[in-house]
Amino acid sequence: MTPELSQRLSELRARVEAELLQAVQLPEACPERLASAMQYSLLAGGKRLRPILVLLACEACGGDWEKALPAACALEMIHTYSLIHDDLPAMDDDELRRGKPTCHIQFDEATAILAGDALLTLAFEHLATHGTPAETAVACCADLANAAGAVGMVGGQQADLEGETSGIQSVEHLEAIHRRKTGRLLCSALTMGGRIAGAGADTLNTLTTYGTAIGLAFQIADDLLDVTGDEAAMGKAVRKDADHGKMTYPAILSIEESRLRAEKLVAEACAAIESLGPKAAPLVEIAHYTISRNH
Repeated sequence: MTPELSQRLSELRARVEAELLQAVQLPEACPERLASAMQYSLLAGGKRLRPILVLLACEACGGDWEKALPAACALEMIHTYSLIHDDLPAMDDDELRRGKPTCHIQFDEATAILAGDALLTLAFEHLATHGTPAETAVACCADLANAAGAVGMVGGQQADLEGETSGIQSVEHLEAIHRRKTGRLLCSALTMGGRIAGAGADTLNTLTTYGTAIGLAFQIADDLLDVTGDEAAMGKAVRKDADHGKMTYPAILSIEESRLRAEKLVAEACAAIESLGPKAAPLVEIAHYTISRNH
C-alpha cells in the first residue's frame, strides 16, 4: 500500500470513528449496561475496511463520499453485531477480539446477545434517518438486509456451523459458504456506495463482481493468518479453526495453493473495475492489501 493511500485510509477511518462515536450516544431510556456493551464493541477499533469501502465506492462512481457516511456506519454496526454473536460460546467461543476481551467476557452472554441485537436494529434506523434520500435509503436498506440475513451472512454462518459436523469436501462448497458469510456484506458496502453516487445497474454489477472476488480473497487471507499469523499482531487467538474442526482453504488446498487462489481472485477484482478509471485506484490497492495484511 502506498504511503498516500495509507494516509487517506487513516483520514477516512478517523472520520468513520467520529461518526460511530456520535451514533452510539444513546438516549437515557437505553439501559446503561446495554449502552456500554454496544459502545465497547462498536468503538473497539479495527481496520474499518467495510465502511471505508462504502466511501471509496461512492467516490469511485463520482459521488461525494461524505454523503455515504450514514451507510458506512450502518454497515459497521451490522459487522460489529455479527462479531459479538460469532464470539459467543455457542458459535466460535472466542475470548479475545482486537486485543481485548470479547463482549460476552467483558459483560455477560445475555448482555452480549442484546448488544448485538441492538446494533443490528440501530443500523437500519441510522441509515434511514441521517440524510440519505428516501429512495436511495430504501435501496441501501434492502442491500444491507439481503446481505446480512438468511441468504447472506447469517445463512453462511449456519452453513459454516453445519460444515463442522457434516464436513466440507471441496473448494466449491467452501466458497459457496464464504460468498454468503463474508462476500455478501463486502458487496453491499460497494453497492451502497455506488447507489449513493447515483451509479447505474452496469456499474453496480461491476462493483458486485469486485466485491465477490475480494470477499473470497479476504477469507483466504483470514484462513492463512489463522495458520501462520501472530496472535499479538492479530489481537485474537490463532489456530482456532483447526481446534473447532472447521474446514478452511489451507486444509483443502495447502498453504501455497491457497495463496495462489487469493492472488487470482485479486487479479479478477482489479480487472472488474478497470472501467471505472483512475478514481477506482484506491479500490485496486485495497484488493491487493486484503491478501498482504498481517492481521
